[in-house]
Amino acid sequence: MHRILQPDGWARPRGYSNGIVARGRQVHVAGQIGWDAGSTLVSTDLVAQVRQALQNVVAVLACDGARPEHIVRLNWYMTDRTAYLAAGKALGVVYREIIGAHYPAMSAVQVVSLMESGALVEIEATAIVPDDADQA
Repeated sequence: MHRILQPDGWARPRGYSNGIVARGRQVHVAGQIGWDAGSTLVSTDLVAQVRQALQNVVAVLACDGARPEHIVRLNWYMTDRTAYLAAGKALGVVYREIIGAHYPAMSAVQVVSLMESGALVEIEATAIVPDDADQA
């Protein structure tokens, strides 16, 4: 059994779900990019796109009462390794602002491009919510 997570007001994605809750209170969040609830990229700036992508991850997690501290894995896909490394300090600030001082297992990979034109980063997440955690 699973349940698809779809934040209120968001355009429905085509060909994937924003998140899945599976038995055992695992929450799997599909790759999120720097677009808003209307599927419009918020900026051409990497840091701004990362901020929005992380906010989107948190919004999907919240659909099932999961919080950033429940994240056990993040996978980052970026189109420009040099830009990512150059923005490291600013990205750290944004990360801590949205996720907090919680550092799950992560992968960061440079890719040739992402499926959405103009997207510079895509972040997917897996969370495990303790059985005794409050649900939304």
